[in-house]
This record gives sequence, structure tokens and C-alpha cells, in this order.
Amino acid sequence: MFLDPAAYLRLEIEGSLGATSTGASFATSTGDMLEVTAYPGAFRVRLGPNTRPDYGLLTGRPRACTTDQPGPRLWTFTQGDATLELGGTPLRMRLSWQGVPILTSITDEHFRGWTRLPTFGRAPRGGLWTAALALDSGAGVYGLGEKFGTLDKRGQLIHSQVEDALGVNTGLAYKNTPFAWSPGNGAGAWGVLVHTPGMVTHGVGHPDWSHRSYAVVVDDEALDLVFFAADTPAGILDAYTALTGRPAPVPRWSLGLWVSRAYYETPAQAIEVAQKLREHKIPCDVLTLDGRAAWQVRTRFNFEWDPDRFADPRGTLDAIHARNLRVCVWEYPYVSVHARLFRELAQLGYLLTTAAGEPYVFSFDTNAATSPFGNVLTPLPESGIVDFSNPDAFAWWRDRHEELFADGVDVIKSDFGEHVPDDAVAYSSDWGRRLHNVYPLLYNRCVYEATAKFQKKDAGPPIVWSRAAWIGSQRYPLGWGGDPQSDWEGLAASIRGGLSWGMSGNPYHSSDIGGFYGSSQPTPELYVRWLQATVFASHIRVHGIGEREPWAFGPEIEAVCRKWLTFRYRLIPYLETVIATACATGMPVMRAMPLAFPDNPLVRGYETQFMCGDSLLVAPIVRTGGEADIALPPGGWFDLNTRQRIAGRQVVRYRAKLDQFPIFAREGHALPLGRAVQHTGEIDAQRPVELLWVFGKPTTQLALPQARIEAQPDAASTIRVAPGVKVELWGDAAGHPVTAL
Repeated sequence: MFLDPAAYLRLEIEGSLGATSTGASFATSTGDMLEVTAYPGAFRVRLGPNTRPDYGLLTGRPRACTTDQPGPRLWTFTQGDATLELGGTPLRMRLSWQGVPILTSITDEHFRGWTRLPTFGRAPRGGLWTAALALDSGAGVYGLGEKFGTLDKRGQLIHSQVEDALGVNTGLAYKNTPFAWSPGNGAGAWGVLVHTPGMVTHGVGHPDWSHRSYAVVVDDEALDLVFFAADTPAGILDAYTALTGRPAPVPRWSLGLWVSRAYYETPAQAIEVAQKLREHKIPCDVLTLDGRAAWQVRTRFNFEWDPDRFADPRGTLDAIHARNLRVCVWEYPYVSVHARLFRELAQLGYLLTTAAGEPYVFSFDTNAATSPFGNVLTPLPESGIVDFSNPDAFAWWRDRHEELFADGVDVIKSDFGEHVPDDAVAYSSDWGRRLHNVYPLLYNRCVYEATAKFQKKDAGPPIVWSRAAWIGSQRYPLGWGGDPQSDWEGLAASIRGGLSWGMSGNPYHSSDIGGFYGSSQPTPELYVRWLQATVFASHIRVHGIGEREPWAFGPEIEAVCRKWLTFRYRLIPYLETVIATACATGMPVMRAMPLAFPDNPLVRGYETQFMCGDSLLVAPIVRTGGEADIALPPGGWFDLNTRQRIAGRQVVRYRAKLDQFPIFAREGHALPLGRAVQHTGEIDAQRPVELLWVFGKPTTQLALPQARIEAQPDAASTIRVAPGVKVELWGDAAGHPVTAL
């Protein structure tokens, strides 16, 4: 993509239009009003009109700030430890943390005397805007959604546009967030959010634009940017989720194994798998009726079970529930033209329309050579698209779920949502081009609210199992990572996608163990390594075209999978502490090295290893043979396979047998483990912890109902546990008394 700076009018501040307790507004050289608003740890700079819907992407409230004018046409805004300076000729901006600059507008000057790109620029026509920031050499830039390439976006041209990516091998992504951050230059971290439902193109040190600059091109009526400042990247995520919505909690049962394939062809087949899970003692909590498993091919999702196969849907779901499994069913927000529901919604005006006011009929490509479904999946029928920007349509679709939940459905897999055409017209008066990205947020919010309204009373917090997302989607958890290819690169890309999504403000992620598609089924080795890595994700699911249940790969592989799934269930008390932190601060369950250790250059480039919470370092094996190179951060690390303590600040070559996996516990931390169970219903809600592993002298506090650690930096630390909880002290156990709670 070529960016012509001459195509944009450069904006300058002409004068103040007045200040408020939370900011100020200004006249500009192009006639556009510029507004500055302060939020906790952030400043919002908006240029242009404000006539289009904002879809509630921001939920935080402005915060009072101090406004000063230190010089002619120069203003500063201070909120807490953050200061934004704006003005001057030519226009510039500077963001400081505790008085030290951490981010400035573009400093790349053309030899003819002006910056290579505008600080802020507007196209004379067409609703395009640009902005440019300076990048320090060596400073990585992270985030921007579920991107499957390298985590550091430096040098890349990234498009924030929700797409049916058809895999994890390109720059296309299902879950996009035009929010990026950097650890900065050592004085503090910075972040920037482009607040828009429109498409954003990010040139992150893109050499064709400027290798020393971060520039964006925004397709919307206004340029609306939020600049964040904090001492660490964790502080940036905290401020970002405070502004766009905190991650919602998830129920305990969702942390168990989800089992699925594309697809169970009959109710009897699904019940048979449910029974085999219990007979084979594979710990599991959810069985998914995916795709066309429960619905007629011609009409697809219309809230009506396929009468030819599901003559007794409640009986089928009761039979699955009898095996202590919850049932997830698939839906999408498109309504087949062959369904009675299409005519009903068209008459009500609840579908997106053409410019002429007729229901917009969306057609998937059905050419065998070019269709996204190929010869593998059944093409989806021509369909209308539910208009969730219409409050009445939103409420209607939400409430139609009542009967499904009454039949015994526990959770919805809200698939798709990426296909709003540019020329469709919405109730909100937006064209599809502007609705496109925000549509998944509205769709998943609708299904999430339906779940909250109609699920069983004891189900816990509502969730959806969704694929597409935009700004704020962390409010409606959770998402899985699309359709990876069944090979080693598919595994590596899925891990990077999950880590990138976590660095973009969403703490939950899962991928299809074994991969979704490929020219052949996953090898047993790949399947095991994928499963082992996903044990340490927030959520875990086996899924794909063909059998993905562990017994499909032979008794030896099944035994290895059983071992690691058992450990997954024992890990749930720990995962719940990590998720509590995620809901409070936005820190993800899977934490990439630049997020967990932003000041350590040794580990920064190891982009598939990650921290699971604060205590566990996970180093997935992403190639055949069982070897991995692992960069250990500072401190001591205990190998969970050998119990050996290994010093940090080094790279080690690790080789693991198939039933082993590289996991290292952090010295000074503790790991609460539950007992082995077959499903989460067997976990004692009052006494979930059975065992506490303590790794060396405790340096971090722990507060659980059954276990507490009072870490004293210069004295013996005290470990207190409830009756029945065993304690194992790893490493030097001297001087750490264990007492009763």
C-alpha cells in the first residue's frame, strides 16, 4: 500500500475554544475541531465531526486533568503521572510519564524541510485520516489483535479489518483490535488505540513509509486516538481495559476440556462419544454439536433442530448431560433464504438491506475451485444478515434463544460474523463498510446476553464460544483461534495468535488441538504437543475435520493425553487465580515474553514460549523431535519434569520425551493444585486445593481460601494451609514454617 503524504491536509492548531475539567477543544487550520479528553492513564485526541454511531466501544469515564499553556499555541494536559503536550508550529505532540518523554509525534524529516508524514492529516475527500508517531530504535511494538506472524510488529504493514481468515497463515485475522503498545525507551511504556469501527492500516516502522515511524491510515469520518502511558506494559493493558471494558469472568466448567469435531453426524454418534469419554476416563466438561450437526443444511441455523435427525432434542441433550457433560451448539448470524425465518425477519425489517431497502442477500462463493469451503465442508446457503444495530432485532434474536436453553443447551458457539458487505445498509444508518468490524461485537454481545438471560441458574457467569472480535470484545468472553492448518507451523502460528490477542487486551484464548484442516490428519506427535501447549491456555478444546478425540490416535497417545488432561484439571485452582487477575487488570492468562519481562532482551525474541500467569514458564515444542530452545528469564526456575533448579539468564536446549513437556516453575512462587477429577462437577467448591507446591523461598504473597503465603523479604516466610492440603517445598525448604489456617 502506497501512502502519499501530499494527499493529506496537515492540521495545525489555530487557537483554543475553551477548557473543561477533563480537557479542552481547539480550532484547527482545516476547520476541524480538535478535542482533548483525559482518562485514567490516557488522553483522547479527536479530530473531525461526530455524527456517526460509536457503538459503545469505550466504557470508561473521563477524569479531571490539569490544563496549562506554557507557550504560544502550546498546551499541556496532566492526569496523574501522565502528561500530554500538544501544539506548536508545525504541530507536534509529546506524551510523558513522570516527567520523562516516552512518545512523540513523527521526527522523520524529509530533506526538503517537513516531516515525511503529517502528525495529523486529513484527506480533502473520502473520509481518510492519517497520524504518525516516532519510534525509537530497538523498541518493539505489540498487540493489534490476533495476528499469527511475529509478535513484534516492527517493519510490518498491518490491517485492522475483521476477516474470515481461512487459517492462521496470512495477515488476515478474525479478531482485530487497532490497539498497540511498546515497552518504550526504558522510562515508561506507551500505547495507542485508534477508536473507530472503520478499517485501520498500521505502518509500524514499515520501510515503504518510514522505518522510524508508526503511521496509521483510518477510514472514518473522524480521527480519534487514545494515547496511554504507564510504567510497564501491564499498566498499559490495565488502562486500556479500564477504558474499553474489563474482561468478564468465566465459569469453572469452561476451564475443562471441550470436545468437538466437524461434525457429529447423528445424535447417536454424539452420545456415543460422550459415553466413550467416560469409559476411557478422558477428563472433559463440554461436548459441541458443531456446524451442521444439529441443523438442516439447506436452512442452517434458524433455532429449529433438524427434524430428520433430532426428533427428540431434549432427550439427546439429556443423554449427554447424563454423562456429566455440558452441550454447546453452533450458530451464525446469517439466515438462509430457504428458511421461514428469513421471510419473517425481512418483514420485520430486522435484516441488513440494500440501498433500495430490500433484504441484502449475501452469497458465499460456491465455485469448487475458489470456494472457501473447497470440497471439505458443505457450502453455506444464500442468506440474509441479522441487523444487530437495530435494538428491536437485537432483542428479538436474543430472546429466540430461550427455547434452545430450555431444550438443554448450555452454551452457544457463535461462529462467523466477519462478512458484512461494504454496500449493505444498517438500521444505525451506517453502511456495511463502517459496520463491518464492529458487527462481531454486537453479535456476540447479543448471544452473551441471551445466555445470561436463559441459561441454567447454576451455570455461573455467561460465556460464548466466539470467533470474530473487535475493540471491547473482552466484555463478552471468550474466543477460539479460528481454523489452523494441521501441521507444526499451524501450531506455532496459533500460539503466536493467542499471545498477540492477549497483548491486545483480551485474556482468553483457545485453539483447535491438532489443527482444523489439512491434506492429512495430524500426526500423533503433533496432536500431543498441541494438546500439551494448550493445557496452559485459558481454555482447551480438541476440534477439527475428522476425529480429534484422543483415542483416535492409538492407546499410547491416549494415555499421554490422559496424563496431561488430568494435570489440566489439577491446574484449575491456579488458573482461577490467574483469571481473577485478568478480570481486574486485563493481564492475559498466556503472557508473551515482552509482556511478562519487558526489560529483558534475552527472552524477547522467543515468541512461542509464554508465562501461564505469574508462576509457570511454558515452552511449547513446535517441531518434530521433541526439542525446544528455551530462554530463561532472571531468577531461578524449577523443571517440573525433573524438579531440578536451573539458573535464569540463559538459553537452554531442552529435549522432552513424548509424555514430557517443558514447564518451569518460578522460584519464589507457589502453585496450588486440585485433585484429579473427570469433570469440574467433581471439584469440591469449598476445598478445591489438594496440594501446594512452593518453589524455594517464597517472595510473592498467596491468598486462597485454603492456602496463604506471607512472604517476608528479610525473614522466614510463613506458609499456612487448611487441613487436608499437602505442602511440597521445592529447593531449599529450610526456614519456611508450615502452619494451619
